[in-house]
Amino acid sequence: MYELKTKETDNSVIDYIESVEHPKKKEDAYRLLDLFTETTGYQAKMWGPSMIGFGSYHYKYATGHEGDAPLVGFSPRKAKISLYLAQGEPQREKALARLGKHKTGKACVYVNKVDDINLDVLRELIGQSVDYLKELYPEQPLR
Repeated sequence: MYELKTKETDNSVIDYIESVEHPKKKEDAYRLLDLFTETTGYQAKMWGPSMIGFGSYHYKYATGHEGDAPLVGFSPRKAKISLYLAQGEPQREKALARLGKHKTGKACVYVNKVDDINLDVLRELIGQSVDYLKELYPEQPLR
């Protein structure tokens, strides 16, 4: 059976951010920590060794695969900052068009630095993601 790699842990978010070597990336991580906390109202938690997540939900696919995931999150990776926002949210693409300099991957939005993006649009994307996932998975208590 498939074992999820990214699970909520008790590791310290602050210790993780402090371990970020690049000073600007560390500063950006603190800015994002404040922005995500303020926007979601959820306390930051570590998910796996390097993802900072906010809130959580339980998903179950038609295939039977199920698990828990953060509603939204980010990771200050060496190359780029990864933003974890809900896929499939109807307004996502319109908001991404206004975000600023970024790239999208299969599951993430990648930015070089926080100064490259519009933080009001990021707040909008975070709110849309949280609302979308709460609507998509209403049958459970979100935390």
